[in-house]
Amino acid sequence: MNHIEFHHFGIACQNIDKTAEAYSALGYSKGETIFDPLQNINICFLTHTEMPLVELLSPVDDKSPIVQILEKNGVTPYHTCYVVDDLDSTIRTFKRLRYIIVSKPKEACAIGHRRVAFLYHADMGLIELVEK
Repeated sequence: MNHIEFHHFGIACQNIDKTAEAYSALGYSKGETIFDPLQNINICFLTHTEMPLVELLSPVDDKSPIVQILEKNGVTPYHTCYVVDDLDSTIRTFKRLRYIIVSKPKEACAIGHRRVAFLYHADMGLIELVEK
């Protein structure tokens, strides 16, 4: 198995500024909000010197992939992200472990234009893999 390292928690929210303000009470700082046309969402990373990186994702319109998550659960953590050395090899390994590919590898503008993929496992939920 390739080296895997935790990267961030993904939080679905309606309004990045409002949610970022709530996280500021925990000492998080808000970065730049970026529009990702491939995923049809707005993305903003929150940083903290002593806590995990948090990614806030808000829908652009009713066709955004997180709309259903927000309708069902409201503001909620919905994925964890891991950096991997070789995305294609890791996906093949995870498929053998019964992960389902939810979103095939594609470039992510919010993470330095590296390739990402989303996979799902019934006992783990949704994960995002980012190629190093």
